[in-house]
Amino acid sequence: MLEQYLPRLRAFLRSRMNASLREREWSSDLVQSVCREVLDHAGMFEFRGDEQFRSWLFTTALNKVRERARFWGRERRAAGAEERNVSVGALVDAYATLHSPSRVAAGHELVETIELALDGLTEEQREVVTLSRLVGLSHPEIAGMLGKGEGAVRMLLSRGLVALVAEIDRIEGTR
Repeated sequence: MLEQYLPRLRAFLRSRMNASLREREWSSDLVQSVCREVLDHAGMFEFRGDEQFRSWLFTTALNKVRERARFWGRERRAAGAEERNVSVGALVDAYATLHSPSRVAAGHELVETIELALDGLTEEQREVVTLSRLVGLSHPEIAGMLGKGEGAVRMLLSRGLVALVAEIDRIEGTR
């Protein structure tokens, strides 16, 4: 069951990592850490459906991102001393055999544009957009996770998507 969520989990983790954290952490390492944590605590989880499992998995992932961001903020570690995150580049490079070089370059650019645009959102907007669009949670599920009403979640999502499009347009306009 965990395996079917790996692509979404990777995308979710990258989307929740700010630029500074992406420079310091490999998303593949975070995916592995989240999976290990979920498997270590599987005995404490009572399966009551796919939605509940998905919520548990992505809450664990969000907590992992927050934990790593606190670690790096607390330690004030230098990004230059750490390995640069190239996992997305490695994925795009692996697909290079299926696409032309220009298409691979466009893939790199798209990933970069989306991540920069997500960095431009407020923390609440980013959280709601990623939970809705990447994780696929419903408005009631997100509302329950965040302790907000469904109307507030809908409004945050709407404003977040508008802000995301505006950020993408701004970024693409500067290229």
